[in-house]
Amino acid sequence: MNVTNTQVSNKILVVDDDASIREMIALALEDEGLEVIGAPEGETALAMIPEIQPDLILLDTRMPIMDGREFALRYKQLECLPAPLIILTAVDNPESTAAEIGADGFLPKPFDLEDLSRVVSKYLRMKR
Repeated sequence: MNVTNTQVSNKILVVDDDASIREMIALALEDEGLEVIGAPEGETALAMIPEIQPDLILLDTRMPIMDGREFALRYKQLECLPAPLIILTAVDNPESTAAEIGADGFLPKPFDLEDLSRVVSKYLRMKR
């Protein structure tokens, strides 16, 4: 599945404290022609957003320092144009968690690369 726009490389910000998850997502999405930027926690990610202006944010909900809920609350207060926010979560009811946080969507953990590609493609198309 090709999720790229041939003229402009979409930027995906991956916010997850697990380096192996960030790396796996980066490898998969870079193979799709996307630019992937990783952040190990929410505070770092929030500081990066005005400069990188991501087209989509993939956010782990359980992280030290700043969890997904706090990140989402602070993210919505930024003045830059917000990108769709997709949570990565292992909770029993991801739909409810996404709604509580104010996320645009969710991807349940564990996920396979086909599901990742499908969700990313869906929300990048919606942004256009």
